[in-house]
Amino acid sequence: MTAGRTGYYTHRDCWKHEMGIGHPECPARLDAIEDRLLVTGVGDLLDRREAPLASLADIELAHERMYVAALRGMNDRLIEEEDAGGPAYAQIDTDTSMNRHTWTAALRAAGAALAATDAVMAGELENAFCSVRPPGHHAEKNKAMGFCFFNNVAIAARYALERHHLKRVAVVDFDVHHGNGTENILAGDPRVLMVGIFQHPFYPFSGDQNPAANMLNVPVPAYTKGMDVRDIVEMMWLPRLEAFKPEMIFVSAGFDAHREDDMGQLGLTEQDYTWITMRIKDVARRFAKSRIVSCLEGGYMMGPLARSVEAHLRVLADL
Repeated sequence: MTAGRTGYYTHRDCWKHEMGIGHPECPARLDAIEDRLLVTGVGDLLDRREAPLASLADIELAHERMYVAALRGMNDRLIEEEDAGGPAYAQIDTDTSMNRHTWTAALRAAGAALAATDAVMAGELENAFCSVRPPGHHAEKNKAMGFCFFNNVAIAARYALERHHLKRVAVVDFDVHHGNGTENILAGDPRVLMVGIFQHPFYPFSGDQNPAANMLNVPVPAYTKGMDVRDIVEMMWLPRLEAFKPEMIFVSAGFDAHREDDMGQLGLTEQDYTWITMRIKDVARRFAKSRIVSCLEGGYMMGPLARSVEAHLRVLADL
């Protein structure tokens, strides 16, 4: 079988970042995805590419320079202390920590999104999925939180605008948690439209108060089922996306809204992710020359995560 027009970006450095035994955001997440793509044969039909390191200049399209420097300094100190017999982790918040490989993994994760953007813009690929970690959509301009360090999707969206001179890009976020970092970075930028759903009230306890005009992140209560989410997509997302006419679409692809994922309490299934991806792809086909870059966010139960990524990729790759 020959590789298709859907890119699949990852790098072994993304496995090396970890936050301690038992942490839900773990390297095994990527193993589960790889195993599923191998067993189903879907992986054979993708154009597999290694994620490069993002440049600091590109990271700083979305993050403040002092924040980036502080994060790098924290990683350097951690390596020195560990080499001297000190701790193996540096704590960022209650749920988020760094090990000696976090900085490089985060640069690879952002680099995947940027390389995918370049390849899709060049016409080498129709679309791409970045199977990377750490995830990104909670990372704000100057703050790491919620397992996230650099906001991969927000960086790539700004990169498409600044480096490729697009006039309008859209961000779609279907993670169970509000993409507060993406909103923090992109709110008020008329070149960007962000649409999303998220469980509320729920971590990070934001997104429902006075959003900017370019933000359509819809809070839904616990136990919302897939058909209700589909109604939101049809009645709220799609009219805004069609009116906006994005030239490229970036997806924060979190799969923790799956009904079997105990990180949240929403009721989506693989069939819902297939349907949502089909709607995104249709908008991209009509307005954005089919250009989509999707980045892994949440999803913490290995079976549902792997099956949902497979479903997402099957639509992207027309399988």
